Amino acid sequence: MKEAKLISSIQNPLVKKILLLKEKSRERKKTGLFIVEGQREIELAQKGGFILETVLFCPEILTDFALNTVIKNSNIEVIQLSKPVYEKIAHRETTEGILAIAKSKGHGLEKITFKNEHPLILVAEAPEKPGNIGALLRTADAAAIDAVFIANPKSDIYNPNIIRSSIGCVFTNQIGMGSTEEIIHFLKEKDVKIYCAALTASKNYVDCDFKTGVAIVVGTEASGLTNTWLQSSDQNLIIPMQGEIDSMNVSVSAAILIFEAKRQRGF
Repeated sequence: MKEAKLISSIQNPLVKKILLLKEKSRERKKTGLFIVEGQREIELAQKGGFILETVLFCPEILTDFALNTVIKNSNIEVIQLSKPVYEKIAHRETTEGILAIAKSKGHGLEKITFKNEHPLILVAEAPEKPGNIGALLRTADAAAIDAVFIANPKSDIYNPNIIRSSIGCVFTNQIGMGSTEEIIHFLKEKDVKIYCAALTASKNYVDCDFKTGVAIVVGTEASGLTNTWLQSSDQNLIIPMQGEIDSMNVSVSAAILIFEAKRQRGF
């Protein structure tokens, strides 16, 4: 690799561009670019087929060996950053010394394909908190489910907080986005049963059959699922509570339901 040019001023136009991409969803959508920070996350993005436009690193933090494990494509632009500049644009307090500008992908439902005859899908309706979205994506990756659908999305999937909280599982999952109505239509067209996590008219989740094609649908902790989902549900599920409260964190509930489905499927 030829020696990379050095940026040592926070007034540099590229530094300003990176800060905009980090902070503004509108900028990410307009340019089709986003920021990935950390060696593991960058490697997962590459493995997931995301194109890196530029890799920026701080030689005072990152070793040459670590850099070379990331830079497999000689066509990627590589730029050095001084430590003060890197610390200005880094999202993490405990930083690894590397970040990249990457090209985003489309997440329309028409791009979704299933390798399994009986797919297992997680649907989250209108999730807002980056931590919850990240945890849902980590669970989906851990269980190797077929897809994650986000209905009526309220957060940009390339928000740095989502990428960080998902530890890169934004790149390892097949993610589809659309309105509740669009996703319901897609699922019914594919003959996938809709199982809604709900408190009313529900069946104990361990008594439900998850071996067919199933979409497990979860709502927000504050308001649950909208009536549109509940009216389209093939079966409402409940996780019995034994304490004083009637619900758990959405990512915890999703994990319990997903791994029950995996257990029934023999995994």
